[in-house]
Amino acid sequence: MSEISATASVSDWEPQRLVWHPIAAISDPDGKALRDAVRKRQPIIVTDLAADWPALERWTPESLSSLYGDHRVPVYDASFAEPGSGYMSSKGSMRLAEFLERTLSEGQDLRMFLYNLSQKIPAMLDDIRIPDVGLRFSRRFVFSFFGCRGSVTPLHFDIDMTDVLHTVIKGRRRIRLFSPNSSQALYQHPFTVRSYVNLSQPDLDEFPALGYAEAYECVLEPGQSLYMPSGWWHEFYYLDAGVGVSLRAPSPLWMDRLKGLRNLLIGNGVDRLANYSAPRRWFAWKTRRAAKIAARIHLKSNGRPLCAEHD
Repeated sequence: MSEISATASVSDWEPQRLVWHPIAAISDPDGKALRDAVRKRQPIIVTDLAADWPALERWTPESLSSLYGDHRVPVYDASFAEPGSGYMSSKGSMRLAEFLERTLSEGQDLRMFLYNLSQKIPAMLDDIRIPDVGLRFSRRFVFSFFGCRGSVTPLHFDIDMTDVLHTVIKGRRRIRLFSPNSSQALYQHPFTVRSYVNLSQPDLDEFPALGYAEAYECVLEPGQSLYMPSGWWHEFYYLDAGVGVSLRAPSPLWMDRLKGLRNLLIGNGVDRLANYSAPRRWFAWKTRRAAKIAARIHLKSNGRPLCAEHD
């Protein structure tokens, strides 16, 4: 199919409304249903898989500050993915006790993510149980996430294409998920795993393909676990100041593992180099290219959503 310009086709669209579908939430203490979800490559919420985790009781701000407060941690803010010298970089570091005070108590817009507990504070792993659900989870890859109320982890999929089991320890968070088949409709920036569409106030005039995406939404409560297969897009919004833990495992699909390797070795390198050389021009090119690719959806679908209907 020949390429078309985004502006030439958008005027012919009648954009679809973005529809949010629920994610099944089940009691599954033995992990049987989760194993089935892994096999089917479908997200699922397990309400009690982490019911015996000591972290649910022990990880209070006071306890963490008392036990581990002197550890220095990297911190990030909302400018993490903006073009320029700070692209994909932390805003510096501070003592964990200070970070907890600023974010969980004072509400400052700072967050920690992908903080590897096994490398940084291995004692915290004693408060977590690794479930046996048919995935190769490892104590070497247990990551913590901290955020203040109202902070957002922007829409992306994980660059290494791993399967993720995310458990909320403290605070509720709204999570929005999209199927990997929705990448074009989400205006994925080439050479990245990011989308810059505003899901809270979707502009279907600017992003008319967005309504074709296969969209899911849930609110994850403390103690609940969300399974996300490799390649699934996700946005996290902290309804409360909170703490979460992600267990990561290689995808059962070799094709996904190869994609993850390509993302790390090629896509990430190209993106960082181009951003360093000409950040504004590079970002503008990625935006135009994403719009051009998304414009093809209308031709492929004949005006109908590409994803299957859901109950």
